[in-house]
Amino acid sequence: MTRIFDVFLAGGLVMYPLLALSVVTFAYAVERIWYWFKLIFQEKQVVHEVLTAAKTDLDKALSFAERSEGLAIGRVLAAPLKLKLTSPETFHLALVAALDREFIEMRRGDKLLESIAAVAPLCGIVGTANGLITVFYNLKSAGADSTNVQAVTSGIGQALIASGAGISLAVAAFVFLRTFIILRAQQMDYFSKVSSELELIYLHSLNQQMQPKVISQDSY
Repeated sequence: MTRIFDVFLAGGLVMYPLLALSVVTFAYAVERIWYWFKLIFQEKQVVHEVLTAAKTDLDKALSFAERSEGLAIGRVLAAPLKLKLTSPETFHLALVAALDREFIEMRRGDKLLESIAAVAPLCGIVGTANGLITVFYNLKSAGADSTNVQAVTSGIGQALIASGAGISLAVAAFVFLRTFIILRAQQMDYFSKVSSELELIYLHSLNQQMQPKVISQDSY
């Protein structure tokens, strides 16, 4: 642990903003990983329960969806079912609005990771420049004919540590960002598919409820 702290100090002042950016990056990554973990491992069960119940009882399907509103898919399925026997157009609009809200939530923090991936290497470059400036300044102070090994190695060490830390943080932020983008794209397709299935089930249920009224009117 002491060695890590020594390496951190050897990287110069630029290591402090890099540390702050690292904390932000990994805190956000942990929150998003937990979000996707819960969603991916529980959504199929929720979808099965809601769609199966919707084929026979929309109220029962609503209760299943509301019970799972802690998940994005639960909120999407519950939103149109809460309207009760509304028109197909209103049902569709409620689904689209719920999907849009969840897709926005899935994008939360992407700009932050993009910014960190762009800023971290620049911080590393600043640290590298400071390290090289320190090397030349120390050499100049020691005199043209003398060799100050410690001055040279400390400056070069600062440059390399800062550069490596900045690049490593940028790579981590970029990997997290790309992973979340891929997961979001897959989920957007899945949510759209499930929403279409629920909409078809609702239309079928609505037609069945309207059919007796049509028959009774024709009998007169």
